[in-house]
Amino acid sequence: MLPREILQKVKQVEIQTRHIVNEVFSGEYRSVFKGKGMSFSEVREYQPGDDVRLIDWNVTARHHKPFVKIMEEERELTVYFLVDVSASGQVGSTERFKSELMAEICSVLAFSAIRNGDKVGLINFTDHVEKYLAPRKGKAYAMQVIREVLFGVYEGRGTRIDNALQFLSRVAHKRGIVFLLSDFYDTGFEYALKAVAGRHDLILVNVVDPLDKALPDIGLFPCYDAETGEKMIIDTSLKAVREAYAQDYLDRTQKLEQICRRNKTDLIHIDTNGSYIKPLNRFFKTRGKHQYR
Repeated sequence: MLPREILQKVKQVEIQTRHIVNEVFSGEYRSVFKGKGMSFSEVREYQPGDDVRLIDWNVTARHHKPFVKIMEEERELTVYFLVDVSASGQVGSTERFKSELMAEICSVLAFSAIRNGDKVGLINFTDHVEKYLAPRKGKAYAMQVIREVLFGVYEGRGTRIDNALQFLSRVAHKRGIVFLLSDFYDTGFEYALKAVAGRHDLILVNVVDPLDKALPDIGLFPCYDAETGEKMIIDTSLKAVREAYAQDYLDRTQKLEQICRRNKTDLIHIDTNGSYIKPLNRFFKTRGKHQYR
């Protein structure tokens, strides 16, 4: 795509998601993600009903009457997006690829963060880290994040989630909110996930296409593995083949949910042929309860 077309597409995504941020998630984001804690703001004279534990004894001694500390929440947070940009994201059976849906989800969450004065950062990965954008504030920066998810050009085709999580652990020195978006065609990342979940607020977003779940009955079906390049012909008319394919998806999904439960990590399932608003809304409303669909 030409640079002008890329800018137009990014702007289109921003416009599509703006009203969702304003109307659907206007208060949800702020209520779900708390600040880093409380910080000192000022002192004022003690009033009946004030917490005596907040009395500033130094100021009280100087003025010979009680003064209390006024505390306020430290709101600024850092939100990281770890986005799987492997080749499987460019395969799909609906009007949009998984990569496009990931970009829209990042857009909604990034603009929610920016609106609340938080920083956003990006780690795009395949079988290695492809792109890192250090956390910053501002709408223009959020749009740069979206552009990288949609139109970044990358070398790798496979998926190594553990590499992305380990990279995050090296660059994120303070606690943050981490959204990991992938179709999770990968294994062996639980150790790295556990380390990140112990330090950060980690949320997994599982983006899937109908073809990830089931094969249609269309006879001989030539296909190839987008990540390995392996070519094959599958006889989809065989019931056993379709059942084995569907069972493989169920097994992978169950393992992912078990990993999340063991590590007390939230998991959101989102399909390319449906709305992402409802799953995100459900996540915000059930936050902290670790309920899975």
